[in-house]
Amino acid sequence: PSETAPMWPSCCWYSGSFTSEEILHHLQNIVDFGKHVMKQFFGENYVHHGEIIQLPLDFVRQLCLKIQPERPESRCDKDMDTLSGYAMCLPNLTRLQTYRFVEHRPILCIEIKPKCGFIPFSSHVSQEIKHKVCRYCMHQHLKVANGKWKRPSKYCPLDLFSGNKQRMHFALKSLLQEAQNNLKIFKNGELIYGCKDDQECVSDWNELARHLKPFFFPSNGLVSGPHCTRTIVKELIHVITMTLLSSTDACRAGDMKTVPVSQGRSYCEASAFNKELVRNGKHKLESSGLPKDCLLYKTLQAQMLDMLDIEGLYPLYTRVEQYLEEFPEERSTLQIDGPYNEAFYEKLLDLSTEDDGTIAFALTKVQQYRIAMTAKDCSIMISLSPCLQDECSEQRPVVLASKSRFTFSVSVLDLDLKPYESIPHQYKLDGKIVNYYLKNVQAKDDPVMSSLFKENEDCTLVLHKV
Repeated sequence: PSETAPMWPSCCWYSGSFTSEEILHHLQNIVDFGKHVMKQFFGENYVHHGEIIQLPLDFVRQLCLKIQPERPESRCDKDMDTLSGYAMCLPNLTRLQTYRFVEHRPILCIEIKPKCGFIPFSSHVSQEIKHKVCRYCMHQHLKVANGKWKRPSKYCPLDLFSGNKQRMHFALKSLLQEAQNNLKIFKNGELIYGCKDDQECVSDWNELARHLKPFFFPSNGLVSGPHCTRTIVKELIHVITMTLLSSTDACRAGDMKTVPVSQGRSYCEASAFNKELVRNGKHKLESSGLPKDCLLYKTLQAQMLDMLDIEGLYPLYTRVEQYLEEFPEERSTLQIDGPYNEAFYEKLLDLSTEDDGTIAFALTKVQQYRIAMTAKDCSIMISLSPCLQDECSEQRPVVLASKSRFTFSVSVLDLDLKPYESIPHQYKLDGKIVNYYLKNVQAKDDPVMSSLFKENEDCTLVLHKV
């Protein structure tokens, strides 16, 4: 991390019992993975891998007692590690990561979990709908059916990753309307916006505008009311878009390895933006493309290491599993559980998709899939602070709004490598998402499909909570 970045201890949460040695090994793997693997994909300035420290056990126990009442119910199945004393020291990403000179000024931070930004292009895909509708848009309907959300979001990741400012603005506005757990806004490190499912977005926006007004209109010359709220939200969306399209790192993902973005379709048929175009008689979405040095492009490149889709990947996972059953002592040699070093990273650069039947090929694709899943679930943190005219220079990244200017930093977090053992769950979940969408969403829009589902008992779907 930057020398000027404030560092904070982060204790680990576990479900189950682990020894101190196991916890230390787990933390070291997280640090090494960020340092030797994800920094290569995203760049030095974007990834903060942290360091391992030891804390007094009494302090950890007191901390656990203090924060336990504040934890959401969904997270209470995991307990804080209060026995080993090991923790990770990480920067507070709600602050600027580059310049100390603005630390005394108000800081605005936007956290976005963009999710998967492409549609599968693999020939292993068995359902044509997966080539037309993105995973996020399909999953929304299953989540609503399972009671996780009251209504589906209009956000579509492909709009955000398009590089087209109109589509990006629509995507960000949709996130602000139905934030779910994909968008949060902090002011001076305190959460001020994360739209809950049972709240009215209009009242939330008015409250958000009250917080944001000093940032975007410091002279206070703007009238209050709905027009003021819409204007401020529009300014916020513009600034987020410009920072997402900017670069604060010289590392170019396309120089190291590349999965052609053109392989995948550039729009999702379920996108509300796309549907609006179709209603207006337009049938083609303009895709401007992302600058190759911006964080969104690098994120998309890492995501597209999922070249076979889970349907093509699962048989390879089964091959690895069968090999490990026969040769369990090979698990460490294959680096399934680390170490995540330069040698591990080098193996990820093999983008061949021709299966030669070997365990080496299968393992490479499995590890690439784990990287892709990590990139699909990461969060982007954008920190902004007001910048005076005479403080702006070529050395400091600056983004302009109508009445103000900001210096900013962009970081990526939640980069823990997705577990090898989670692959069977992902395979089953993919089937549930697609089958539910086909039966309950697409079939309603297609009378022929609807009658087929009614006539064919084999199409009956049984949903289980996961």
